[in-house]
Amino acid sequence: MATTVKQNGTAKKENASVKKEVQKKLTDEAIGKTASTEKAVASKKATISLDDRIQNFEKLRGLATQRERLSQTLNELTKFNYNQGDSASFYIRDSHNLEFKTTNTNLIKLVTTHLQSTLEERKSEIEEQIVEFEL
Repeated sequence: MATTVKQNGTAKKENASVKKEVQKKLTDEAIGKTASTEKAVASKKATISLDDRIQNFEKLRGLATQRERLSQTLNELTKFNYNQGDSASFYIRDSHNLEFKTTNTNLIKLVTTHLQSTLEERKSEIEEQIVEFEL
């Protein structure tokens, strides 16, 4: 029995010292990582100039403006689709004043539906860019 007690007692001491070494190593790694992380953040802040930050802010403002205009256009198009009734006209005019006009409600519905889905897709893309944007 005396031999078993010694082995158990020795094993406990070894486990305790191993635990302390592991804890110390983990503590050192944590401190080292914290210091390197702080240095990286400080260097990143130093590399971003005021002009770059303002320029990024203007880009974000431009994206927000685009989203707002798309939202307004979608609202107007939705109102048109629901209030069109039986009679509506659709005009397209180019820079040379050449004009296309139709009163075919099926064609108007087809064009407005396609336009609405395209605008909604673009709005989603812009919203993703805004969410992912880093200032």
